[in-house]
Amino acid sequence: MAAQTPADNSGQTSGSAAPAQPSQPQPGTAPKRNIQFARRIPVTYDNRWEVYGGLNFMNGQAGQNLPKRYNMGGLEGQATYWLTDRIGPAVDLRVDYGTTPVFPNTFQINRPVVRQIIGMGGVQYRGWKNQRFAIQYHGLVGVGAGKFDGGTLGGINAPSHNAAANAVAVGLYSNRVKPVGAFGGSLDINGSYRWAIRLQPDLIVEHYGTEYREFFSISGGVVWRFGHRQ
Repeated sequence: MAAQTPADNSGQTSGSAAPAQPSQPQPGTAPKRNIQFARRIPVTYDNRWEVYGGLNFMNGQAGQNLPKRYNMGGLEGQATYWLTDRIGPAVDLRVDYGTTPVFPNTFQINRPVVRQIIGMGGVQYRGWKNQRFAIQYHGLVGVGAGKFDGGTLGGINAPSHNAAANAVAVGLYSNRVKPVGAFGGSLDINGSYRWAIRLQPDLIVEHYGTEYREFFSISGGVVWRFGHRQ
């Protein structure tokens, strides 16, 4: 009996290979996406105007011979008109309230309320800056209106029914308007090309008494930039 040979399958394999199929994502796997984020507008410091508002802390002395200082808190507002990206005139307004120690007395006058309203003008200079941060320096001079007789009517033993006279009797200044200056700088942390968070420390120089005295102030708040400088 003749041996049987296997069938020739060469005709089935000699043809061209079948085209490759595109890979499919595995079950449970999300297809890749090209995510594009909006481009951040660069901080160019070409704004014409800048306004700043924040909370302010300041210490000081409410009487010529009082041994202790007072602490005050309040608001500060500042506006700058930039002539270039480096320098511009600025105006500043601060309103602060606090209580102050006084001389020991039998008038039932203890820690009366004091208030200062300070208006100043000067120059602001921008130093080092980049996309995230900017440092400014400023010198401001003006006047402060100090009210030192809040809560000094006193009790039954008060020397008079006049608050201003009682304030002087316990060592406070009389209410007055005197020269004040603020010299310091600020650090801006940019949130965008429009706004920034600012921290601003100052050396305060005032002349409520018989000589100039130096105190400390610091504020923190938000800067808003607008207008385009040509």
